[in-house]
Amino acid sequence: MTMSSECVVPTRQRVLHQQYREAPHEAWIRDYAQTVAGDTSDPFHGEVEPANNAGHRWAYGIHRAVGGDHDAPNPGDLLASALAACLHSTIGMISQWLEIEVADLTVDVSAEVDVRGALRVDSSVPVGFQRMHVSVTGRVVSGGNDTASLKTLAGSAEACCVVMQTLKQGVDVRSEWRLS
Repeated sequence: MTMSSECVVPTRQRVLHQQYREAPHEAWIRDYAQTVAGDTSDPFHGEVEPANNAGHRWAYGIHRAVGGDHDAPNPGDLLASALAACLHSTIGMISQWLEIEVADLTVDVSAEVDVRGALRVDSSVPVGFQRMHVSVTGRVVSGGNDTASLKTLAGSAEACCVVMQTLKQGVDVRSEWRLS
């Protein structure tokens, strides 16, 4: 994540800051994905097609802890990947605003779940991930290698990471079923 003589992020985002101040409704976006109908006799495998992905599909499998083969990324892997990707890019954007050059940036995310709740083995065990751990490593090449700057970078990146804040705060999920 090297910085050029022109920092791309501030250049692109200044225009957006002004646009969203003047027209807040334009700041609302919608991300979307859907599963692709496949072999209904195999509940342990499938494909998902995210929006704006040029028709590319991602195969997924189900974890062996709930009966799957775990031979493809499972939904938990995709959730951890979403957090890792979001935080990685957010760190890159914030570091350009702060004029801190970071090299060899890696974001590792692990998520832990007790599957007894999902399998209805023990009703006292909640369904869902009970813990997630994020580890960020990298090297500051220039600008802001002091404790205060690094604290600002970390705090701002976590505060602006949409996926991290969604997971920390929770989100209203509504479902609609149309089975016939």
